[in-house]
Amino acid sequence: MTVPVLTIDGPSGAGKGTVSRAVARKLDWNYLDSGSIYRSLAVAALVAGVDINDEPSVTAVAEEMKLAFDCGDELTVFLNGENITSQLPLESTAKVASIVAAWPEVRRVLLQKQRDFKVLPGLVADGRDMGTVVFPEATIKVFLTASAEERALRRYKQLKEKGIDANLAQITCEIEERDRRDSERASAPLKIAEDAVLIDSSSMSIESVIAEVLALFP
Repeated sequence: MTVPVLTIDGPSGAGKGTVSRAVARKLDWNYLDSGSIYRSLAVAALVAGVDINDEPSVTAVAEEMKLAFDCGDELTVFLNGENITSQLPLESTAKVASIVAAWPEVRRVLLQKQRDFKVLPGLVADGRDMGTVVFPEATIKVFLTASAEERALRRYKQLKEKGIDANLAQITCEIEERDRRDSERASAPLKIAEDAVLIDSSSMSIESVIAEVLALFP
């Protein structure tokens, strides 16, 4: 039996995770947060003390790390048995994740781990290349975006709510730089799949975005 897949791609801070988890719960489907996989690798690489600009070293960490996900209302991520969820939203983690995600060998190692999430009754996968590289055969593809300013403001509010010191101007610059790096990288750059539905969430509520995605199902 064919396993249906919904992919939701887009830049960081567009609301992919919140929307994807909500849609997965409503459909009672499995959920893959590919961003957490790369951010987890970033944490693992930092803990291991390897040079993040050395592809073989980062690839070795990727091959050895063991990840587990608890996908309730909030996503909980375990790296080698340790809850690292609080480390994933940090800008330092995001910056390293964007760098290591550009390595072809790292992507090769993690690609199969992502595809293994494709099991019945279905899968909602969010990331940057779910619809273009990981699941090009996906039943429905969405590209969710928002302006860099709006995404920076969302991230700023998230960090402040968690008691983490943050600078809005700095976050905006980092998001713009990450967008450029993700779009220009040679391996699986951030782009809209030809058959994807584009949704700009800049002036939309999360509830409105969720409803629009669910309306795509026949």
